[in-house]
Formats: sequence, C-alpha cells, structure tokens
Amino acid sequence: MLAARSAATGSSVVKSNLACSPRISSCSCCLDFTSAKLRHARAVRSPQITCAATKPAKSPAEEDWKIKRQVLVEKRVRSADVKEALRLQKENNFVILDVRPEAEFKEAHPPGAVNVQVYRLIKEWTAWDIARRAGFAFFGIFSGTEENPEFIQSVNEKLDKDAKIIVACSTGGTLKPTQNLPDGKQSRSLIAAYLLVLNGYKNVFHMDGGLYEWSKEGLPSVNGAE
Repeated sequence: MLAARSAATGSSVVKSNLACSPRISSCSCCLDFTSAKLRHARAVRSPQITCAATKPAKSPAEEDWKIKRQVLVEKRVRSADVKEALRLQKENNFVILDVRPEAEFKEAHPPGAVNVQVYRLIKEWTAWDIARRAGFAFFGIFSGTEENPEFIQSVNEKLDKDAKIIVACSTGGTLKPTQNLPDGKQSRSLIAAYLLVLNGYKNVFHMDGGLYEWSKEGLPSVNGAE
C-alpha cells in the first residue's frame, strides 16, 4: 500500500523517501538543509558583489592624481578663495598665475595676472598626434590639448623662484577630501602648482573656485593680452 501511494503522489515523494526515513511523508529535514545551503551561498556571494559595486578599482589617471595630491599636501600648498586671493595680490605682492589657454586669458582675467598655459593645443601631425585628436573628437572635443612641455621654462622667464604665486584656472579643483571625492578633485591649476613645487617654487597658493568664482563674485577683471 505504501508503494502504491508513493507512485500515485509523484516522484517528489519517492526522492524524499530516499533521503529520509520511509516513515516520514513530509521531508522537512531536506527542506531545512537546502534552505541553509542557499542562505550560506548568498552570504558568501553578497560581500563580493557589494565590494565590487562600492569600491571600484582606481584608473591610472586617478592613481596619478593621488600621488600628485600627496606631493601638494607635503609641500604645504594652500588654497585661497577668490577674495583672499585679491587681498594677497593687493597687500602682499602675490602674483596671480593664470594657466588657462591664451584665448581664454584674453577674454577676461584679473588685473596684473600673468598667463602661462599649462596645457596647449596638440600641434604636431604625427600618427600618434592624429590618433589623439581623433580620440578627443570622439567625445566631441575638437581642440584636444596636451601638457605644455615649455610650461616651467616660460614661468622661469616671467617669475623668479622666490615669487609668491597664486595659481588659477577656470574651476580651481580642490585638495579637500569629501565623501564622494576622497582625494579631492584635480584641475589645471593644481597640476600647475604640482609642477611648480617640483621645480623649486616655494610660495605657491591655489585659487579655490577658480576664475569662474572670481567672475561670479564680481571681482575686477580686464581683457586683452595684458
């Protein structure tokens, strides 16, 4: 009679009876064991998925910036907001070094600022340069730039190593860590400050908020190639 009832109820009862006592028709021990295995599997997999989502590997550019930021911190490069930058320029003979492209500098800049672009348009026409232009164009940027190899030489011609300098670009970037940006945010002015301190300049500040903030605050500006 037991065999007949087993056949009538289907294969699941037969399989349960293989794993458990033939006197137990409802295999709760198998179900509990299976559930425990599933919970264990989820517990093992979940941390790996979470870690991959919340802690992605840093790109080479991010790692490079992290090293440069550490140098800036060690060299005690300070940030000054735009109003403090104006005060330092007027009262303490600081020079504002505008590292934007020349065309942007001519449109508007702080009075007395010195312009040396830290990045320049890609000039050469080698196969590598053409490929780089194509890479920029892919993202809709048709005026690709490269680091200006003559940046330090040009600064040396205009400012001596004891000069008190406030480096400025469009947006400024920041050295301050935040929850979303634990290494701060790099910018042209911070890259320029890094190059300056590596080459012996000791009195280097960075304009927090950049020249966008300078304009927003209505601080004095002039145009042309002053």
